[in-house]
Amino acid sequence: MGYRALAELTVVVHFAFLLFVIGGGWLVGRWPWIAAPHLLAAAWGVYVEAMPGIICPLTPLENRFAALAGQEGYTGSFVEHYLVPIIYPEGLTRTAQWTLAALVLGVNLVAYALVVRRRHTAGHA
Repeated sequence: MGYRALAELTVVVHFAFLLFVIGGGWLVGRWPWIAAPHLLAAAWGVYVEAMPGIICPLTPLENRFAALAGQEGYTGSFVEHYLVPIIYPEGLTRTAQWTLAALVLGVNLVAYALVVRRRHTAGHA
């Protein structure tokens, strides 16, 4: 497998991880065993977004594979490079980072609250 393919695979894995961080709580109702890895992933996602200068290790890995393939890497985080231009065209600000962290936390709190409520209701039926 070439370095370009490894760089692209890393992007796909990174994006899948991001989707899991944001929406993995919705899978817990169907597969309860997902709760532990999801809570760890969500905590990491909130930490990376809330703390300045922290970058997910997948970003430098992707950049390394891109460089080995003769392509340009990028500076900053995965979110800054791929999502901020879409969501925040003017750039990632501290407020935007806190907003993203709160969004991750809020979406997952709602998902887990619904799972707990559904199980509680099913237990009383």
